[in-house]
Order: sequence, then structure tokens, then C-alpha cells
Amino acid sequence: MVTYKDAGVDIYKEDRVIKALISQITFKRDDIKPAELEGHYAGAIEFGDYYLVLCTDGVGSKMIVAEMAKKFDTVPIDMIAMNVNDAICIGAEPVALVDYLAVEDIDEEIARQIGKGLNEGAKEANINIIGGETATLPHMIKGIDLAGTVLAIVRKDQIITGKDIKPGDVIVGLRSSGIHSNGLSLARKVFFEIAGMDIHDELPHGKTIAEELLTPTRIYVRPVLEMIKKVKVKGLAHITGGGFRKLRRLNKNVAYIIDNLPEVLPIFKEIQRLGNVPDEEMFRTFNMGIGFCVIVDKEDAEKVIEIANSYNIPAFVIGRIKEEPKNKVIVKYKGKEIHLD
Repeated sequence: MVTYKDAGVDIYKEDRVIKALISQITFKRDDIKPAELEGHYAGAIEFGDYYLVLCTDGVGSKMIVAEMAKKFDTVPIDMIAMNVNDAICIGAEPVALVDYLAVEDIDEEIARQIGKGLNEGAKEANINIIGGETATLPHMIKGIDLAGTVLAIVRKDQIITGKDIKPGDVIVGLRSSGIHSNGLSLARKVFFEIAGMDIHDELPHGKTIAEELLTPTRIYVRPVLEMIKKVKVKGLAHITGGGFRKLRRLNKNVAYIIDNLPEVLPIFKEIQRLGNVPDEEMFRTFNMGIGFCVIVDKEDAEKVIEIANSYNIPAFVIGRIKEEPKNKVIVKYKGKEIHLD
């Protein structure tokens, strides 16, 4: 039996580290007013009738898989997806991105592949890449690291924080494309250490490990922005590291009950089978096939699903909002309740 912590990632320790870091950042400019978004997906400051929104993120250990497979044209899409999918969680439209590429050493072919992926991700997210930085750091970096920062905008009167979520609302889940960009440390430990497999080995459902792990994170920008225009969206959650625990960022005064999940994707079944990973650990680590959640009134769910389907994204009503227990996420799976505290 293996856990995410066994693979070197302690999500609870990360929570404590973030709190320790934030506790020391107290300086604020008097002439800049930030939005009240503590603990949310993005940071924002007032700019006239708008908020300027910033998000930053990287590829993480998915880059190690790219190096193993010698394939670098999909991970830039992941980097862009991780940023823009966070930005849209407060209703903001991403408009521009700058990237940061840190390398031990690099050649032109790898650079071309990364450039190709950056272009594809920018096109899918409908953003401009307006600059960036490349640093060769042989004494600091082993391999390659790729990160970026996105700028997004939202009118002040249209920001979505989750404050309007109430009991009786439903949670619509949008299908992920696979593992996305979280839990790769655990996936690598299971496939390459515990199971002793090779990156190009084929899994029972016909895809190789490389194909599964390097499938880029789905970008939800266009469908979600359309949903915001056509229905009253009350809450938006990008399901990344920590799984459905991310829902607690939206509104701490309600309970999130996930009780109607679609079938788990094959990649997660294989990780669980080969690593004997407990159900609880799977749901605390991976998206389990749902990459994004949209919370709306029950009568608006059908329209949200229709919009997602028009972008070839399967969508389902996967849960509901209850009054109690407050600030809890409960997943009902295989006849038991999993509390994602």
C-alpha cells in the first residue's frame, strides 16, 4: 500500500508551509486595493471598474516524465492550463502570459518542442504570450523546469467568489483529459518503482504510460466563460492537487457532497491497482476523472452540461450542496463515505 506522502509529497505539510509563508507577508501599498479572495484560486487588485487577476504555476514533476519520454511538446500546454484554469475560477478572462524556463542545459530541438506546446496552449486558451525568461542554471537545476504567470481581467460586479452558493445547488463536473498535472510523484512511484515498468510499456486499456501521463491538462477557458455568460454561475473549482478538497476554497459555510461520480478513468484504476493505493488516498491526490466543477442552481445544470458537450467535454451532475457539515467535502464511493478534510 502506497500513499502520496510515501512518494515525497505531504499535502497537509504543504498547507502548513503555505500558511507559514503567508503569515509573514504583511506589507501592502496604500494606493492598491486587493480583492478579498483569501485562499482562493487567484489574486486580484482593483483597476477602475475591473479587477486585474494574476495566477502563477508550473508543470511540476510531469516534466520528469517528459524527459523520460524525450517528448516536450505537451507539457507547455499543462503549464498554461494550470494557470488559466485557476484564473477562470473567479470568473476572469485570461488575456496574457509570461513564461519562465529554467534549465540545466538545453538544445534547439527541445526548445522547438516547448515553443510548439506554448503556441498550442495559447491558442486553446485564447491568450497572448507577451514575454518570458530563460535561465541556464547548471548548479541549481537538474533537467528542465517550466512555469508561467497569467494575467486575466474581470469586471468588479461580475467576479465569482462562491459567496452565493447555497444548500440545494448542484455540482456539475467536467471530465478531465486524464491525470492532468497533479499526483505525478505518486504515479511515477507506482509505475516505475513499485511495478518496475518502462515509460513506453502498454497499459491494459491500450495506451502506453507515456501517452497517459503526457496527455495535456484540459483547458476549460472557452466553455466556462460561455457558461458564465448564459447562466448564473455561483462557484467554480479547478480540481488539481488535493482533489475535491479544492471545493472548500469557494464557501466555507456549506457542505459539498459528491455522490454521483461517473466511472473513474482507466489511468486511475491502474495506479490504484498496481500501487494498492487506498480509495481515500486516490481522492486526496488525483482528480479521478473530474477536472473542473461548476456550481449552479439545479435548474441551470442542464444548460451547463449542454455547453460543455458543445466543446466535446463530457459533463455530469456529480453532487450537491448541503447545509451541514459545514466546510466539509464528502465523496460517496463504493458504498462508503470519504471525508476529504
